[in-house]
This record gives sequence, structure tokens and C-alpha cells, in this order.
Amino acid sequence: NWSGWPENKKFALVLTHDVEFKRGQDKCFDLATIESNLGFCSSFNFVPERYQVSEELRTWLVTEGFEVGVHGLHHDGKLFQSEEVFQERAIKINQYLNQWQAKGFRAPAMHHNLDWILRYLNVEYDLSTFDTDPFEPQSDGVGTIFPFLVADHGVHGQYVELPYTLPQDHGLFIILQEKNADIWKRKLDWIVEKGGMALLNTHPDYLYFGKGKLGVEEFPVEHYAGFLEWVRTTYKDEFWHALPGEVATFYREQDDHEYQAVSK
Repeated sequence: NWSGWPENKKFALVLTHDVEFKRGQDKCFDLATIESNLGFCSSFNFVPERYQVSEELRTWLVTEGFEVGVHGLHHDGKLFQSEEVFQERAIKINQYLNQWQAKGFRAPAMHHNLDWILRYLNVEYDLSTFDTDPFEPQSDGVGTIFPFLVADHGVHGQYVELPYTLPQDHGLFIILQEKNADIWKRKLDWIVEKGGMALLNTHPDYLYFGKGKLGVEEFPVEHYAGFLEWVRTTYKDEFWHALPGEVATFYREQDDHEYQAVSK
């Protein structure tokens, strides 16, 4: 029952980044500049209490049309250890969401419990799931390449879940040692055929910008930039490029229209 994307575009393209460490934060400006020069924008998710998150960087990103989100709290693998732990940490996560004026959240390592997020986090969208990814520690994919609503009939509100649908960069270039972005391209072609959402999660931490020696867990930024250039030329004017918050807003508006139509 998918009603389609704005302006009858064939598919949606959503770019997101998880900033794991300070070294990743130090690369955010260069990454955002590359994207901006190619005509793209993205969301950057920062870990509030693992490193000192730069207020200057956050402000600059939002000013330049990017989006900022919260990526866990400590990134220590314990966020979903128990509901009590999650509820306790959610208090601080909500404080950062409010302080940063952020709409969305993504849990570290893609750990997830959608019901707990619904109960305890004040978010408009969540990015902690995927369509399918056997390399994730909690590898239960949601099995869809579309956004979907998580709600409990008004008791705790609702939010839009946005699963990533293209393989993460770490799995592709670090674990599998791929030397190009061909797998991204093939998966994207398939998503286009289905009219779905191509949501990509990459990490500034793993990007190599040609400064110094290539690290063990780094890959050339050209893999990512080249993929964006390929998308821009191959599917020119055929995709809706949006930030996660924009997709969530669009989905909720569509869902409201469908509800009203059914009610009538």
C-alpha cells in the first residue's frame, strides 16, 4: 500500500553517518564538504559521552543544511542490557536530544528494542534497524526497504522507523575487503526497481582522505564519493534526496491521510 515518494520520484535516497570516536568527528567537516559539493546532504549522529562533541561543528552542520542526531550515550554495548538500564540512560539521551534540537536516534552496533525506544525516548524517528544484515550482532532484520510507523495507539506516542537498506561501509570495505562500490550499486538498482528507500550508513572514522598512511580500518573516501557521483548521474532527477527527519515527516503525513481516508 505504499503511495509513492514526493513528485513521483522513483526512490528515496537518505545518507547518514555514525561518528564513533573523536577521530571521526575530526573528519566530519571534510566529509560534509564533499557531499555538499556533489549536491548532497546527510545526517551526522554523535555519541554524547564518549568524546567531547563539538558544539561548533553541530551548529555549522545544521546551518549548512545537514542534520544532527544522537548515537547512543556511551557506545559501550550496554544500552540494551536491561530495560532498567535503558530507562535510566534514556533520561540523559533525551536531554541531549533536546539540547541539540535533534529529531532522531540511532543505537550503537544497531542494537534495538523498538518498544523501549517508543516508551522512553522523545524522538520523531529511529535509525537502529536494517532490512537485512548478517554481520550485525543483533541480526534480526526488519525485512523491508520502506519506512514504517512504530506506535501503541497513543499510550506512548509514535515514531517512524527508518531501516538502512544498503550495506554499511565497515562490513563492505573492512570486513569483506571490497575494493569498489559495486555492491552498493547493485543493491541500489534493486531498490530502485521496487521503488523503495535507499538508506546508507557510513562512518567518518573509517574514511581515508589521503592524509598520512592508510589505517587498518580505513578505506579511501573516493569509494563513497564515487558512489554518490554515480547515483547523481545514473539516476539524475529520478530520486527524492532527503534527510531522515524529512522522510519521517513525509511518512507521518501520508499515514495521517490514509487514516483519514479509512475513517471517512
